[in-house]
Amino acid sequence: MDLTATMFLSVDGVYQGPGGRDEDRSGGFDRGGWLAPFFDERVAAFMLETFDRPGAFLLGRRTYDIFAGYWPHQTDPSDPVATKLNALPKYVASTTLREPEWANTSVLDGDLVQAIRDLKAQPGNELQVHGSGRLLRFLLEHDLVDRLNLEIFPVIVGKGMRLFPEEGRDTRLELVSATTSASGVQLLTYRPAGPATYADVASDASAQHEEIHR
Repeated sequence: MDLTATMFLSVDGVYQGPGGRDEDRSGGFDRGGWLAPFFDERVAAFMLETFDRPGAFLLGRRTYDIFAGYWPHQTDPSDPVATKLNALPKYVASTTLREPEWANTSVLDGDLVQAIRDLKAQPGNELQVHGSGRLLRFLLEHDLVDRLNLEIFPVIVGKGMRLFPEEGRDTRLELVSATTSASGVQLLTYRPAGPATYADVASDASAQHEEIHR
């Protein structure tokens, strides 16, 4: 299975509490619910397209708690998101979760890198990560992500948990697809492509200038 991660982000990289004011108040966060004003039809369609492809889900503990408090109560069989989340296998990266109550949930609490590699080696559709910012950092650091969906909402939240640390692994990204919704949400899909490359912009510009004027 390919591991695909999908993340809602503000322009300043915040991923905390996108869906509601009380979704995640950890650390005194009081600016939750920044996603809703921009969640238009194209964003909804992008999410439905994403949820058409999972074979299993991989979640961090905090995201698991948020999801497990909501999705098991959504039982409309016509809701493809609820149907997939409730029916498909869910794997939670946690050293503290012991007896998950959400059906079809297993806990990964040993060698996480090897456990995820074992999951990726299984046949099937995508192993999907939704939210789970700390887990996604870990996955990127260990080169475990095959595709990265970033939904960048046109808002600067100004505080809260940010996806990318001030110092971490450098990674070059190849753009797979890009579109902009009517409300200004950037829907971007990338493929990690090894370490980032570096060059001197002035040097490159000089070389291009010489090439043009030959």
